[in-house]
Amino acid sequence: MEKIIEVLADRKLIPIAEKVFSGERLSFEDGLTLFNSFDLPVLGLLGNYVAEKKNGEFAYFNVNVHITPTNICIGTCKFCAFRKKKGEEGAYELTVEEILKKLKGYREQNPGLTEVHIVGGLHPEWGYDEYVGIVRAVKENFPDIHIKAYTAEEIKYIAGKGKKSIDETLKDLIEAGLGSIPGGGGEILREEIRKKICPDKISGEEYIEIHKTAHRLGLRSNATMLFGHIESYADRVDHLLRLREAQDETGGFQTFIPLAFHPLNTEIPGAAYTTGVDELKTIAVSRLLLDNFPHIKAYWIMLGEKIAQVALRFGADDIDGTVTEEDITQAAGAKAGEYMPKSRLIKLIKEAGKIPVERDTLYNVIKIYD
Repeated sequence: MEKIIEVLADRKLIPIAEKVFSGERLSFEDGLTLFNSFDLPVLGLLGNYVAEKKNGEFAYFNVNVHITPTNICIGTCKFCAFRKKKGEEGAYELTVEEILKKLKGYREQNPGLTEVHIVGGLHPEWGYDEYVGIVRAVKENFPDIHIKAYTAEEIKYIAGKGKKSIDETLKDLIEAGLGSIPGGGGEILREEIRKKICPDKISGEEYIEIHKTAHRLGLRSNATMLFGHIESYADRVDHLLRLREAQDETGGFQTFIPLAFHPLNTEIPGAAYTTGVDELKTIAVSRLLLDNFPHIKAYWIMLGEKIAQVALRFGADDIDGTVTEEDITQAAGAKAGEYMPKSRLIKLIKEAGKIPVERDTLYNVIKIYD
């Protein structure tokens, strides 16, 4: 490691590299220095070093499916190209029977299916029982499939519909069959940015508190950060360190997922697609700052399969899964498609020099493809 430090092109990275190799926690200033560095190979080396210290050469994936019950939403998020008003062209709302039919079909296509991911719009006419009922019906009909459902924003909305606390709502959802919650809705936690891009959304503090409440009830969750719109590097570092602090408290986060912003059909003026350099840099810095997160995910739906593959050498150790259906990113101009067969995921991982590991939602190993 000393030889590596001696040849660093960006000398500002030397003290950070020394911290990384000694296992010392990085600071806010370290995070800014990393984001401002153009020494991409070194960022990748450091990120990969930490990833392999945690998970060896394993890179995880799962056989999963996304189901979006509705795109009708009362939200006003400016980065969202997905939401529709009731009666608007393209608006839809699935019945429970339609959701079950979809899941039955997907399972027949993917016999090894272990997870259904359910998120959608904040429907103005759906009540507490409708949202809880979706989870209950899926669990009753597919008891062996793990249900990862409802973002923190949706949970707050559902609780309001039922005039219940977050704690009570989560307990009802767990009783119905909820297995974990996704990380969507993190966006950027700093309030100044949230007020500009999602003024009516829950605050960053509420987002974290809902996840911590879920953790205390025994649920695991993921966390996200939407990057590449109007935020600064300082906003990103602030976001990561808030998550790190929450993880110190509960230990309930499984995976951090940096989500690359897609600008098509959104309301953020001048916004553009993120670049490969920024995407890889964000993966690496996330891995280095979030020292207490077990996993960093390179979400191929948003990054594209090629950047997601390279990200496995920059600190990511998970590439998500088969996905099968994904409406939200597609509406904003995703170019990577919605489905990737298991054989392709295995190929991408192996060609990155990693060992493919098929997992379930909670990272229990199903099969190692060594």
